[in-house]
Amino acid sequence: MFKKFPGYLFFLFILLFLIGIILFSNTVKYYLEGGKRFVVLKSIVFYIIEIPRPIINMVKSKSLNPNKPPIFTKHKNKKKFEQYIKKKRNALLVLPRYDHSQSRSIVEIIDLNNFEVLHTYQHDISEMNNQVKNVSEFSKLKISDSPIRFEYRHPLILVDGSLVSDSDYAIEFKIDLCSNLLWINDQEEFHHSKMLDSQGNIWVPGQMKPQSSKYVAKYSMKDFKDDSIIKINSDGKILFNKSVTEILIENKIFPDNFAINSYLSGEKDPIHLNYIEPALTDTDYWMQGDLFLSLRHKSSIIHYRPSTNKIINYLTGPFSQQHDVDIISDKEISIFNNNNFVIDNEYSEVIIYDFELNKFKKLFNDKFQKENIKTVTQGSSHILRDGALMVEEQNHGRLILFNNKGEKEWEFVNKDKNGNIGFLSWSRVIEDEKFIKEYKLLVEDKKCPN
Repeated sequence: MFKKFPGYLFFLFILLFLIGIILFSNTVKYYLEGGKRFVVLKSIVFYIIEIPRPIINMVKSKSLNPNKPPIFTKHKNKKKFEQYIKKKRNALLVLPRYDHSQSRSIVEIIDLNNFEVLHTYQHDISEMNNQVKNVSEFSKLKISDSPIRFEYRHPLILVDGSLVSDSDYAIEFKIDLCSNLLWINDQEEFHHSKMLDSQGNIWVPGQMKPQSSKYVAKYSMKDFKDDSIIKINSDGKILFNKSVTEILIENKIFPDNFAINSYLSGEKDPIHLNYIEPALTDTDYWMQGDLFLSLRHKSSIIHYRPSTNKIINYLTGPFSQQHDVDIISDKEISIFNNNNFVIDNEYSEVIIYDFELNKFKKLFNDKFQKENIKTVTQGSSHILRDGALMVEEQNHGRLILFNNKGEKEWEFVNKDKNGNIGFLSWSRVIEDEKFIKEYKLLVEDKKCPN
């Protein structure tokens, strides 16, 4: 027989438990608000926070597999697609999306004249992962980028119908029109945007491993995220690779000890490069070959000239933890503002910066509020030639197109055949008439086995 448990011990246990919860909660709050003391304790706290994540993932994805991405619910009562204003557009939508009914990501090419799917890319991910030789850098590839977790991040379609992409902090790869693997590059971790320059090369954010930046490598900061700008050709060969930490220090934006000070204070990802936009022509405000870099964790945009290693402009403004900087005219750029300020942060925004006037303005801000558009991370926007605006609410699997008057033209929610909503991973619109004509011919003449 068990002895009767003393009542006072029970209440003492409850009291100590509540005190522990309060202390732990305040410790988490301290570090989330930027606290920098007791770095070892910070690591332990965030490790404990991560323990329930697999269980939470299974609940959100309605699956016994903890690796399956979550099912979103914000727009569960909306239709999959609804057109509000009929308008034919000679344009292609490149739509990378997760389909929960297939338990995988696919890329659809959609004709915006009639919203029909012209073509679908979906290659053998397991076969590709088996070709990776740099296992020291990609030791968790078959878990983090297994077929059930893999995503096509900001896929780039080339003139021959091939597709270049990665799964974010993963290998870069190229597949042909029939989704056959053409090459992989496992030299570095590639992530976020893929953009063509005027020479037909591709700029992709990377992460140097091992860290080769002289300001990082000298201190042996092995888990410091050393973001870089990488230029590859269409065959996947790296032509240029430069650390963003080096760029910032060499241009006197930050001091020489920026990397080590960030690391010692617990900031192992102080930059977080998430977009590279190449300038395709000369204007009064930039030169062909210049780059605009979006640094999320610095809430800043860099105008950088690789040919001279010079930062021409370092822009900060009414945006916080932004994504997706685009050149939209010969004197303007657009910025997708995740708007993660402490206050007045309910909605994401698109902000236009005019270099001539040195001024910012918000585009269709009232429409963003009306449509309740908010994505804390990622997200993107694209301004079409006629001034229409497409917005991707990545965190909730929704695309909206506003015409140039700010009226909602159509809305797409990434629902599968069962009505489950999956993520989108950076769509893009193609309006080049010659490209569209030739791509449609390629699709009509394709001789794929499936």
